[in-house]
Amino acid sequence: MKHPSEETQSARIARILADRIISGEIPPGARLRQDHIATEFGASHVPVREAFHALQTQGLAESEPRRGFRVTEFDVAELREVAEMRASLESLALRHAAPNMTRAILQEAEEVTRHGDRADTVRDWEAANRRFHHLILAPCRMPRLLRTIDDLQAASARFLFAAWRRDWEARTDHDHRAILEALRRGQTDLACATLSRHVGWIGKRKHAAKNTDASETYEIPGGLSIIRIEKTQSPRRNCR
Repeated sequence: MKHPSEETQSARIARILADRIISGEIPPGARLRQDHIATEFGASHVPVREAFHALQTQGLAESEPRRGFRVTEFDVAELREVAEMRASLESLALRHAAPNMTRAILQEAEEVTRHGDRADTVRDWEAANRRFHHLILAPCRMPRLLRTIDDLQAASARFLFAAWRRDWEARTDHDHRAILEALRRGQTDLACATLSRHVGWIGKRKHAAKNTDASETYEIPGGLSIIRIEKTQSPRRNCR
């Protein structure tokens, strides 16, 4: 991965816009205005268009004929799809990473998990969570697989940031610790199964409490306990 100082102009624009989309600063459905963005970044239209296409590859933007690009919408079906893909692909990556795992990697992953447990904001927690997953998966040495996982994790983060608006609280991530313990013991099958369950639980439907309004309730493990999504509304406007 290139250091930010080595980024091309289009890559920098794409990275910053992706962060804004993931955090919800640029909401689903919003138009991405090429002229405005070119002016903001002091860029010509060429790197801006390249940045838009990069966002499209990540699933964060889509092109509309004669209307340019807009931020993609998301829904519960996408949440389920992302969760199932992450469960399969991250488990695959971890299985290939396990033989290359070092004590230093496991120690850093443990420290990152502790940082996430102490996070004061959902942004800090999400950064620590993503760092943890990167640390234990990167030793698989499969760059195409890792790029796909990065895109899926970005999609997961969109749901997380959409849901935390009213209520968020950090909690101890027992799954991360169970994965690390299994890796230390050389129990690769257990580590992969725990990771698959951990990320695959995102999007699982929970039973709604009695006498509550009609909604679909889903869980994101780690920093956020549950998301409640009204059946007739976008998940961006509803939360726990």
